[in-house]
Amino acid sequence: MREGLPECFRRTSSEKRIPVREGARDMKSPQLLSLTCFVIAIPVFFAHADGQVVPGTGIRQTNVGDNFEDVNWKWHPNGEKASREQDELERRPLGGSSNGRWFESPKRGQPDVIERVPTPEGGIPGSNFALKLQTLNSGVPHRPSRQMEQDDFVMACSSRIGQTSVARSPSCTCRIWLPPFQNWENRSGSHFGYRIDTKTTVTEKKKGFIFSRTVREEESYWPGFFFEFHSETDPRYETDEAILLIRGNNTGHEVKSLNLTTGWWTFGMSVTPDGRVHYYARQGVEDLRAADHLYSAYPYGYTAEIFATQFFNNVNQYDGQSWSTPFIIDDPAVFTLH
Repeated sequence: MREGLPECFRRTSSEKRIPVREGARDMKSPQLLSLTCFVIAIPVFFAHADGQVVPGTGIRQTNVGDNFEDVNWKWHPNGEKASREQDELERRPLGGSSNGRWFESPKRGQPDVIERVPTPEGGIPGSNFALKLQTLNSGVPHRPSRQMEQDDFVMACSSRIGQTSVARSPSCTCRIWLPPFQNWENRSGSHFGYRIDTKTTVTEKKKGFIFSRTVREEESYWPGFFFEFHSETDPRYETDEAILLIRGNNTGHEVKSLNLTTGWWTFGMSVTPDGRVHYYARQGVEDLRAADHLYSAYPYGYTAEIFATQFFNNVNQYDGQSWSTPFIIDDPAVFTLH
């Protein structure tokens, strides 16, 4: 155990490493599918795009976002978590924060630990507190699946500022602290997601009794980043390492990007009026720059029309014993050019 770790990340003597399970999720489907992670290894220097907007550019939307400095900040679970994705049960009322800026996902439920903690060393200058996210009982309450499951922590955007047209070039940013590798859940696969909720319009054929008809419907999809861990106890890997995956390319597959080091990182995504999503990241807590651009795409082949919100995924093996990797977030924010 290395010295100097925040107390909330130190492994207790009772915690044991579990056998490795390879894991990743296809978030395009509402169901948890294969545990195999399909990654397209596209070098980031080939991912050129014109007309980008660097996340954090423009007007900060102060009615959303958070810095977690309020001493009265609290999370109210409001009972057992939702699991509509698995069993159609939302178990309302949903959990929410005392300041009304965060809520539990009705689809997958809330992380078990949503805790305001002292900002780890190297954080944003002047930041005294940030937010720790971690989960144990993902999935349906009291029904461990022994499969990869996830919980969602969602920023309240649409209810506070409305859905944002991509004509305004919306973007979001967040600082995320990655713990030392010995504190990651001992499992090769995806551990954490930072994502956005975007919407488009699709045309589908609906079958009738005699005739079929064509209808236009709103379709939600969720581009973003995933942190994938490779465990040294997995025979495929010599040492612990973390890889940044981008979801996704025009077919919805993940794109392999940077090797992640522990400590603070700044991540961001922007959506431009042409409906593309642009992905940025840099080590540390400084604002993003044009040079931090990693990739641009029309994820799943969709052209975005609406930016709805940003959210976070805690992913673990739901066996009732394996805690997910603990991450700390700070200063999540939303911006528009006008």
